[in-house]
Amino acid sequence: MAEPVKIYILDREFVIACPEEERPALLQAAAFLNQKMQEIRDKGKVIGIDRIAVLAALNLAHELQRTRQDAGNLDDIRDRLAALNARLAEATS
Repeated sequence: MAEPVKIYILDREFVIACPEEERPALLQAAAFLNQKMQEIRDKGKVIGIDRIAVLAALNLAHELQRTRQDAGNLDDIRDRLAALNARLAEATS
């Protein structure tokens, strides 16, 4: 059952309904987002919580895309290594 959890982002309180088993992950995500938004705010170039939130979201989305792309590249490398291993096994048997 979802229970209300208080999180704080840029000194503002938000109450989020969250299942008990997901609470630690929510708190960790909120702390991470708060950190990213504070970094943007502290640079002093962006004013307004809405703009800070959008920039933080764009930065995080960009990081996610790069991570997914890197994971795809790793899958390609694994496939090539598996093919090479198969060829080596065939050549040595």
